[in-house]
Amino acid sequence: MLDVDGLVWTGGSWHEVIAAMFFAFDGIDGAGKSTQIERLVGYLRSRDRSVVVCRDPGGTALGEQVRKLLLDHSDMEIGVRAETLLYMASRAQLVSEVIEPALRRGDTVISDRFISANVAYQGFGGGMEADRIVSIGQWATAGIMPDLLFVLDLDAPAAAARLLREKDRIESRGLEYFERVRDGFLRLPDLWPGRVVVIDARLSADEVHDRVLQAIAELPGTSDVSPTAPSNRGAGEQR
Repeated sequence: MLDVDGLVWTGGSWHEVIAAMFFAFDGIDGAGKSTQIERLVGYLRSRDRSVVVCRDPGGTALGEQVRKLLLDHSDMEIGVRAETLLYMASRAQLVSEVIEPALRRGDTVISDRFISANVAYQGFGGGMEADRIVSIGQWATAGIMPDLLFVLDLDAPAAAARLLREKDRIESRGLEYFERVRDGFLRLPDLWPGRVVVIDARLSADEVHDRVLQAIAELPGTSDVSPTAPSNRGAGEQR
């Protein structure tokens, strides 16, 4: 088997190398991340992609304990630096235990949040230096970053109106805080040029999903999941 410039010679002809991919979804709570992750997982699996889904913080035994500590309703005060480092500890374990092994297997990984959330929440929302957060994050993840980060943009009042459940410790902060967080998300394309896709979360779920697929189709090694590629199973079927 010969591999040259993203093509592999096998079976007497050249074929595109099918790439392992890493995607993350982010944005303030209420923007619709969970819906879009679920739709993308179903879409990719309908095209025979092996998909691993994780959440950050969480996704491992250690990460779930950290998540409970960070988001649980409690009277315990956690400083912004400590808060950031707890997120990074959870993420470091997630990368080493889940994300990196999955990518080595050739799986597609989809994460609910990643370093981007710390830049927006602890950086722009909490006053930490964004560059320092990025530097710590790169160390914690051994430099592993999403191929594409989808930021679902929604203003704070609209997002708050969508949250019908009880708010967690972070979500209980005021609208002014979340407007700063939103501003942080909108500045992410400057930090990671070419990796960040900002999508208006006021669009319908179908329109947001279409824009996600359009962005993925522009990546190399994704011809099998292009919206124009034939599906091997019904789009709603999952395995």
